[in-house]
Amino acid sequence: MVVRLDSVQPVFPLPPLDEIPDGEEDAPQPGLTPAEIGSLPEVVFGAASFSHQYNSEDHIASYAPLRTVRLALRCGIRAFDTSAYYGPSEIVLGTALKTLELDFPRSSYKLVRKHMTKCGRYGSKQADFDYSPLTIRASVERSLSRFTTTHLDTVYLHDVEFVCTRVGPNVPGDPMLALTEKAAEYGLAEGQEGKIWGEGDQKILDAVAELRRMKIEGLIMSVGITGYPLPTLLRVALLVLHNPPYQPLDVLLSYSHLTLQNSAFAAFLPHFRDRARIPQLLTASPLNMGLLTPNPPPWHPAPPELKEAAKSANDICKDAGWEGGLPNVAVGYGYEAAAALNVPVVVGMSNLREVHENIRVWREIKEGKQNEKRKEVESKVAERFADFKGWSWASP
Repeated sequence: MVVRLDSVQPVFPLPPLDEIPDGEEDAPQPGLTPAEIGSLPEVVFGAASFSHQYNSEDHIASYAPLRTVRLALRCGIRAFDTSAYYGPSEIVLGTALKTLELDFPRSSYKLVRKHMTKCGRYGSKQADFDYSPLTIRASVERSLSRFTTTHLDTVYLHDVEFVCTRVGPNVPGDPMLALTEKAAEYGLAEGQEGKIWGEGDQKILDAVAELRRMKIEGLIMSVGITGYPLPTLLRVALLVLHNPPYQPLDVLLSYSHLTLQNSAFAAFLPHFRDRARIPQLLTASPLNMGLLTPNPPPWHPAPPELKEAAKSANDICKDAGWEGGLPNVAVGYGYEAAAALNVPVVVGMSNLREVHENIRVWREIKEGKQNEKRKEVESKVAERFADFKGWSWASP
């Protein structure tokens, strides 16, 4: 449940660090650690896992989050992505990082509100979005308090499609249509870049302006946006660039669009880099918000036919005897695809096993050691999603 700005904040107290288990499974395996791409490491810890959308209250209140964060830091994962929308995530993550500060001081990792945290979204409905400058500032100040820090490395406007003025079709389908002769329908044709289409677009510009004021004040290092529909992300990025003070966004995050089922982000990337002039791009959720796992969350927006395809993909991996199953194959694809585009990837991790598994797969891809069987299983899984290749759901 999202914690309102005006409500009492929950606490997740931890005992002294020396009372928390620290055994063999808490130690990293020797090997490569993620390097930086731009201002971020190749692998970013997705802390939406510390929310009730993905884990139980017992798990969130246990030692598990701290041990997971500690192992990630020991493995060289030095950036964290969270949001006010992820319920207690900021509080749980902030508590863990505070407890670990002797071994991992604030200067050793990136808070990409990111600590990467995001602001502006406080619930699942459009009415739960508030991009007003006053609320944006209050949200950032609350995050600074939750992380006991003087600055956040990156702050995004969260899921801009819920606030900006709607332009063009908002239906399930292939987002790459917006890069064709249909560009004008999506507000992406040459000459449309700076057009303010309505009240929602002005709200975006006002919110970005407030974040930039906080950047000047030293509270934020980078300003960005996140969202699901790629055409909308591109239009908003161009909107910001082509209105005073005519500066590009610092960073943009796209999720669920560089996966085994949908890799449309690759087609949009040159437009984000060259046309919108955004220096730092990253992709998130190679598991497509849990769809590419044995147990997709019940709230997942995929239609029944796509969920059935995911179930069949799980069976393909199981029949092939592939250790780690579909999540392993999907994460491996995500790391390889992101490396080819030279962008970091945000991956959710809930426990020690998932950290070890992610680092093992990342190293395998990074070192070029993926074997023929991985590629064979990956190809079979991709074939199973052929009817949904490039398919995106409507948002909002």
